[in-house]
Amino acid sequence: MPDKVRASEGTGDGGGATVTSLPRYAAMLAAPGVLPSDDDSWAYEVKFDGIRAGGYVTDRLVLLSRNGNDITAAWPEFAPLAPAMPGFVVDGEIVVFTRDGRPSFEALQPRMHQRNASAIRALAATAPATFVIFDLLHIGDRPLIDLPYWQRRELLEQIGLRGPHWRISPQLHGRGADLLAASKRLGLEGIVCKRLDGPYLPGRRSTLWTKVKNLDFQEVVIVGWRRGTGSRAGWIGSLVLAIPDRAGELVYAGNVGTGFTYAVLRDLSAKLEPRQRRTAPIADPDAVADVAGVVWVEPDYVGEVAFAAWTRDGRLRHPTWRGLRPDKTPTQISADPSP
Repeated sequence: MPDKVRASEGTGDGGGATVTSLPRYAAMLAAPGVLPSDDDSWAYEVKFDGIRAGGYVTDRLVLLSRNGNDITAAWPEFAPLAPAMPGFVVDGEIVVFTRDGRPSFEALQPRMHQRNASAIRALAATAPATFVIFDLLHIGDRPLIDLPYWQRRELLEQIGLRGPHWRISPQLHGRGADLLAASKRLGLEGIVCKRLDGPYLPGRRSTLWTKVKNLDFQEVVIVGWRRGTGSRAGWIGSLVLAIPDRAGELVYAGNVGTGFTYAVLRDLSAKLEPRQRRTAPIADPDAVADVAGVVWVEPDYVGEVAFAAWTRDGRLRHPTWRGLRPDKTPTQISADPSP
């Protein structure tokens, strides 16, 4: 039996609090793979460049991140999704679109880190996000996760979720190969292929949802930095990165020194300076060149890089920094990009 999501909110009339509850569902995760050979058995959607969230809608909206944190207050533009009767649970992606309609992870960054209420309201007004909803997991007292994907999608369409800051993820029509090629021309991350007869598998990574990518991204743990030189003197020059191995130990994955603005470097410095430590938090510090020049830090922060390929010794080739991932923890990542 899923846990209940509980949220309380003052009624404003002196009558106390209104409490709502819905079953909690862990996110189903897509597995990396190749295009299906039988297009007729699959649905295709854009792989959006955002952060995953579950929406619990009754008398008010509650948003939970993939790691179970309540992130409702960070996204006030989604609040008018509620009220709803009967209540329902949806799965989706929080995305910021550029003026040309493309999802931008860079544009999403200021929203992911902001905790000040007035700043959040200002950003919601000037750089609003969109909740792209792609699955319906529960409605009223009825769980829907055992239904096939096509049926859940039909029910999702029927509840009419179209608003100023939320929409249903469009289904793409055509051959998978043509759709993937079109997504590449548009500069999109790739597509997600969803088996029409597949159930929703909470908390599991399954080939019933297969992600096929145009670009390679990798979530990484920051374990240290090197001081900059030249125009970056006095700043972070590069970050030292790691990923967990199969035993859960952090192992060296390379350095990233490009993709930073000075605003990003200031933010990283403020976060990492207080987290310095004397010893390396990785199992293989000898793999790091010029290890004496590294400032080690506690492995608390997860980031994301774009990269060209993996080297034979397990290093990221030509990585470029994309930003922090406060929606992820070090134990949630592996040598495979986010779903």
